[in-house]
Amino acid sequence: MSSSSMQHLLAMVLYMAAVILIGFLFSRRANRDAESFFLGGRSLGPWVTAFSAEASDMSGYLLMGLPGLAYWTGLADVGWTAIGLAAGTYLNFLFVSRRLRRYSVKVNAFTIPDFFSLRFREKKPLLLTVSSFIILIFFSVYAAQCLSACGKLFSHLFGLPYEAMMAAAALFVLLYTFLGGFLAESASDFMQAVVMITVLVLILVLSVGAAGGMGAVIANARSYDGFFSLFRTASPSATEVNAFGAGSPYGFLTICSTLSWGLGYFGMPQVLLRFMGIRSEEELGRSRRVAIVWVTISMAAAVLIGIVARSVPGLDYLSNAEAENVFIDAATAFLPPVLAGFACAGVLAASISSSDSYLLISASAVSQNLYRGIMKKDATEQQVLRCSRLTLVTITLIAMIIARNSNSTIFGITSFAWAGFGAAFGPLMLFSLFWKRTTYPAAIAGMIAGGAMVFFWKLVLNPLGGVWGVYCLLPAFLFSSLVIVLVSLCGKADPALVREFEEVAA
Repeated sequence: MSSSSMQHLLAMVLYMAAVILIGFLFSRRANRDAESFFLGGRSLGPWVTAFSAEASDMSGYLLMGLPGLAYWTGLADVGWTAIGLAAGTYLNFLFVSRRLRRYSVKVNAFTIPDFFSLRFREKKPLLLTVSSFIILIFFSVYAAQCLSACGKLFSHLFGLPYEAMMAAAALFVLLYTFLGGFLAESASDFMQAVVMITVLVLILVLSVGAAGGMGAVIANARSYDGFFSLFRTASPSATEVNAFGAGSPYGFLTICSTLSWGLGYFGMPQVLLRFMGIRSEEELGRSRRVAIVWVTISMAAAVLIGIVARSVPGLDYLSNAEAENVFIDAATAFLPPVLAGFACAGVLAASISSSDSYLLISASAVSQNLYRGIMKKDATEQQVLRCSRLTLVTITLIAMIIARNSNSTIFGITSFAWAGFGAAFGPLMLFSLFWKRTTYPAAIAGMIAGGAMVFFWKLVLNPLGGVWGVYCLLPAFLFSSLVIVLVSLCGKADPALVREFEEVAA
């Protein structure tokens, strides 16, 4: 291993040691009981809530997926996606956060399946079971995306086998999540959000300098048909660097499809849990302002890194999967080895902060909702915690199997899991919080309809192209909403649920 590689490794080891230290510091409080482990006793401050929500959401696709796609096809895809995500962030904090915090306290829920089950006072845990299995399915895919980002990072930096590096990343994340639970995860996410935004802005500034200034970047980007436009998309060559065919129109339906990424926020458990875990709903306004500033700066920097890289000599790629290394290559090219190691730790920050959230929520779905909620209702706190740790190991192994293909794109893996949660949980969350007429049968039907439609649209209709090529989240979200409304109107609202709704809404 070269001297520069050793310095990269040293910086990243120091970073990982700091993350583990946080886990140790919070381990005693986290292991006091299940609520402390999974929700931190509702003790998060406004800055930690905002930063940890965004860091746990913006996984490896922020530093690798978005720059890679921007480099490959230009501004349109990533631009409209970023706009949709920023709008979704703002609206989620503005409308959902306060009502969810209040409602979850009212029904004493500290997981998302808990909330749905207790919100509708179900006697048989069908809603609890369905939502728990949805979490297991889609968070396994999400965790795979994070492990893939880590594997690509270490493999690209050190020339080591992708599979071995992905497995090493899985072991580290698993160990860390074992230690501290929700509090440690949220505290470290705060630190990692700072790291992520700092390295993104730094690499962007250095890349612009290496490209000869922003004027040269814009002139070069405009020379490729569709590359620097929100209404056309580029067609890059897979055999010759910086060679493009004729661009393609980016029509209204495609824009709506891409903007629909923002709908996913209403169903993202890792974000919704931060709303439930904040110490006071009055502090959510400050959290909203902090979150929207962070997400706007971070995504704008990530997108521009990919655009700028087309003008930087040496940053040459012939596939989208290869282009996802652009952030890493820019860091190692423009920074001294130690600083480059810390910059690349930003990829670790993004992946760790997301994967530990996914693993922890999956563990809570099994241990708290399925094990204690259904199979062993008299389970002790220690039995629940042991079950959660067994679940962590199982989900990690499944994620490793999904992530074993190094040629899959981080952005592609993310889009499927994002759609799954957005369509299965998003409409039901909104109707649960804002429509008192929503019925229990409608909740079950809507959740299943949304999740099933994601699979059907993605696997059966998307390959047909044309109008069927829209992002599966949009039609699945609309279909789930329609099912919830129709089934609710066909039944009778429970008066007790209506009274409770009105008490929370008052």
